[in-house]
Amino acid sequence: MTSLTMRSPALGELGEHTLRKVRRRIMPLIVLLYFVAYLDRNNVGFAKLTMSADIGLNAAAYGLGAGIFFLGYALLEVPSNAGMYRFGARKWLARILITWGLLAAAMALVNGESSYNILRFLLGAAEAGFFPAILFYLTLWFPAAQRVTVLGIFILAQPLSNALGAPVSGLLLQMDGVLGLHGWQWLYILEGIPAVLLGLLTPILMTDRPRDAKWLKDDEREWLANTMDAELALKSKSGHHNFLAGLKDKRTLAYSALYFGLVCGIYGLGLWMPTIVSALGKFSTTEIGFIVFIPYAIAAVFVYWWSKRADKTGKRAWHTAASMILAGAGLLAAGFLLPVNPFLAMVGLIASAMGIYGAIAPFLSMPSAALTGAAAASGLALINSLGNLGGFVAPYAVGLLKDATGNNQSGLVFLSLCLAATGIATYLYARKRPEGDATLAQTAEPSDPS
Repeated sequence: MTSLTMRSPALGELGEHTLRKVRRRIMPLIVLLYFVAYLDRNNVGFAKLTMSADIGLNAAAYGLGAGIFFLGYALLEVPSNAGMYRFGARKWLARILITWGLLAAAMALVNGESSYNILRFLLGAAEAGFFPAILFYLTLWFPAAQRVTVLGIFILAQPLSNALGAPVSGLLLQMDGVLGLHGWQWLYILEGIPAVLLGLLTPILMTDRPRDAKWLKDDEREWLANTMDAELALKSKSGHHNFLAGLKDKRTLAYSALYFGLVCGIYGLGLWMPTIVSALGKFSTTEIGFIVFIPYAIAAVFVYWWSKRADKTGKRAWHTAASMILAGAGLLAAGFLLPVNPFLAMVGLIASAMGIYGAIAPFLSMPSAALTGAAAASGLALINSLGNLGGFVAPYAVGLLKDATGNNQSGLVFLSLCLAATGIATYLYARKRPEGDATLAQTAEPSDPS
């Protein structure tokens, strides 16, 4: 296989300065967009605290609707990314942002299980294509050897959104009765509006490709464009890279299956975290919001350090696997300690959040390094589409287990096993592949890209 992932080369003063300028220009907007996306898909976890009684949802019905988001998301993921590749990131991301913002606010209209399921499905369909579009966009601006750190900055939006969104969501639930609306209705409305506003601003603030970057000096723009073109030409030697090639690539299917297991942990925990924390004691919704803040805030610090470490060592498969095993151990500990010691159970939840979010950047850097061009657009979309079906399975399974057993323990054990098994499988699959271990790229020879 042709070298797909390389140890960080000497960029030179021009390269270092250019990439620093690109990071400062691109990453704040990217992180903000993903922050809002994650807030709008996960705020249902807080809304549940009061919404379930108002519209008559049991735990299984809540989990089903929370997960149905990912069915709509998965069905339209690849077609949406084809649109992005055809029309460009600026226009397509703006379309996604505006439609999902409107539907996120429309969640305030739910009045029963059917309307809840329909709007969650439509919200997922509207957001389809956003995440892989961003991943593909980053492959156009950052060389593979620097990409894990960049992905780590991007992924920071997930724990930060949960950390900062938790106390805000808890406070919004206190608006019950204002203008005749429930607190959970205000939560949906006020947290949906930012996506619409950002959708209007994105075409102005975003640049499609390096050669279009008028905010770079001529020598900077030329260096970056030539660097990315050279990397594309090198990776293209490993096989065909048209749009359909990404869908057929065996690596795409392998990483889809592995991502499914990781996503089970991400959303199995994220969509149930407020409910799990409420079981630790008698807390108001505001207090729950501030308690939920703790594991995600600690996870955010860990994600940045862990991503930089993965880039420095090149051991992406190892860092991914170690993170998922840490998350599995934390969930297992939390499950058994919940009824015994709330403090130690919270420590377990902190470890699980660190492990889950710490795994995402090194994991996603592997398929984004292995695929290129149009094949990257389609392949990353399929990986995200199939992998995110875990976001349907896990919340629903946790809800079923909670209804069946009357406690949160069985659901946490289920998530723990998913993450531990996926971590081991990821290591076994990717540890001897150039995208999983950058040191292997130095001696890799051209071969079949599968």
